[in-house]
Amino acid sequence: MSTAPASRAQPGTRAASAAAPGSRAQALWGWAFSVPALTLVGVFFLLPVLAALLLSFTDFDLYALADPSTVRVTGLDNYRVLLATPMFWKALGNTALFVVLGVPLSLAASLAAALLLDAPLARLRGLFRTAFFAPVVTTLVAVALVWRYLLHTRYGLINYLLTHLGLPAVDWLGDPHWSMPAIVLLAVWKNFGYNMIILLAALQSIPDDLYEAARLDGAGAWARLWHVTLPLLQPTLALVTLLTVSGYFQLFAEPYVMTRGGPLQSTVSVLYFMFEQGFTWWRLGFASAVAFVLFGIVLALTALQMRLTRGLGAT
Repeated sequence: MSTAPASRAQPGTRAASAAAPGSRAQALWGWAFSVPALTLVGVFFLLPVLAALLLSFTDFDLYALADPSTVRVTGLDNYRVLLATPMFWKALGNTALFVVLGVPLSLAASLAAALLLDAPLARLRGLFRTAFFAPVVTTLVAVALVWRYLLHTRYGLINYLLTHLGLPAVDWLGDPHWSMPAIVLLAVWKNFGYNMIILLAALQSIPDDLYEAARLDGAGAWARLWHVTLPLLQPTLALVTLLTVSGYFQLFAEPYVMTRGGPLQSTVSVLYFMFEQGFTWWRLGFASAVAFVLFGIVLALTALQMRLTRGLGAT
C-alpha cells in the first residue's frame, strides 16, 4: 500500500528532471539570441551614458582632446556652476514655456484628428491619415524653409491673412514675445501626427456595442465622447502625454534651424544651451552636467505624472 504512491510519483519526477535540461537549454538559446541586441545597447547606449556621467565630474574640454592628461576631476563643481548660471535658468524657463504651450495643443490636435478619422462619415481616411502623418517623417530642414516663408514678416502667408482680417502683421521670428509661439506652432504641426496614429489605433479598439448601448440610453454625440470614448482612452492618453512631455523637454532642432536661439535668447532651450556649451565653447564636462540635470528633471516629471495617472485610475 505504501509503495504504490511512490511508484506513481516516479514518472512525474523523471519527467520534471528530464524537462529541466530542456528549459535550461531554451534559456541559453534565448540569451544567445539576445546577446547581439544587448551588445548594441551596451556599446551605443550604456557606455556613452556612463562616459558622459563620468565627464560631468571633470573639466574635460578642447585641450583635453589633445592631451587627456590635463583632465582634472572637479567633483560637483560643474553642477554648482550650472545652477548658478542665469542662462541655464532662462533656457529652462524657455523650455518650460514650450512644454506648457505645446503639449496641450499637440494633444488636442492629435485627438481631434484621430476622432475625425474615426468618424463613421469620414471619407478618404487613408489619404488624410497619410497627409497628417507626413510632417512627422519630413526632414526638419525642408519644413523650416516652408515655415520661414509662412512666418515672414512682409511676405508670409500668415501675416497676409492677418492683415486681410484687419489685424497687424507680426514679426514672428524677430520679436521675443512671438518667437516661442512660432516655434510651438511649428512643433505642433510637425509632431501631432505621431500621437494621432496611436490615438486612432486606441479608438478603433473600442467596441461598437458600447456606443450602441449609449445611444439606446439616449446619449448624444458629446455624451458618448465624454462618458465612453475619453474614459476608455485614458491609458492611451496617459502614454501619449508622457511621450509628448518627455519629447518636448528635448527641444533643440526647431530653434536651432529657425532662430539659432534668438531673438534675445528667447528660444534658447536646455538642449540648445547644452549644445553651445559642448560644441561651441568645448566645455564637454559642463555640457554633460547639463544633460544629467535635464535627465533628472524629466525623470522627476515622469514619476509625478505616472503617480497622478495611477491615482486617477484608482478613482
